[in-house]
Amino acid sequence: MKYRIVADSSSNVYEVEGVDYAYASLKIVAGDNTYVDEKDMNLDEMIAGLKAHQGPSRTSCPNISDWLDAFGDADVVVATTITSNLSGAYNAAVQAKNLYEEEHPGAKVYVKDSLSTGPEMQLQIERMKEDILKGMSFEEICADIDEYAKKTHLAFSLESLENLAKNGRVNPLIAKAAGVLGVRVVGKASDEGTLQQLHKCRGEKKAVVTMYNVMKEHGFAGGKVRMAHIYNEGIADALEKLIRADYPDADIERCQCGGLCTFYAEVGGMLVGYEG
Repeated sequence: MKYRIVADSSSNVYEVEGVDYAYASLKIVAGDNTYVDEKDMNLDEMIAGLKAHQGPSRTSCPNISDWLDAFGDADVVVATTITSNLSGAYNAAVQAKNLYEEEHPGAKVYVKDSLSTGPEMQLQIERMKEDILKGMSFEEICADIDEYAKKTHLAFSLESLENLAKNGRVNPLIAKAAGVLGVRVVGKASDEGTLQQLHKCRGEKKAVVTMYNVMKEHGFAGGKVRMAHIYNEGIADALEKLIRADYPDADIERCQCGGLCTFYAEVGGMLVGYEG
């Protein structure tokens, strides 16, 4: 029985050791330029291109064919996608699941709407890997991931809202004011899978403390933490220092955001997935 884990590229996970894994790429479109979110993409080129582009920009989710390619020839596929409230990736993956199971009698595909993105999806992928290596059945894995997702969360700190404004998700005047005033936005992924702004903070130091407080308010008590930042090791260092002061042995990992998360969170931003 061949098992495969699949995610879209908003997870920032492009390879997983020890299990069969594949990802479906999202794309960032700005005028005539299209940037494919993949392992070896040139982030600096995308960032510069987006900054130079004055018109609207958008993202494009994996289509049904992309998902079918990612499923490959596995007997069992367990997949997670970016929240369906921000992207059509989940709906396309479900349609691909139905086609795949029709064309491969006996095959089973599970698609999880993460109601989140980035490092919270990474936590789900890690759990899927653990379940597969334990030898759990398809049904057991589905039930376990559904239960596990109830105790994972996403917090974020954003230094710039420019791309969100260009994408039509934030009022341009609000984005401009935040940039001029040096305000950082701290928020979380809501239970419905939307990005919920909770606080406006002057300066990065206050934003880090506020973000840690948000984590504790939502049940963090020393579980796994996965950070994904955009060229800002400093904010990751500061948050890790706060966490380790309370939980010295906390399981903390960090990475650079990939293309899709870089587009939304922008340079200086950070996303944090954690167990509550």
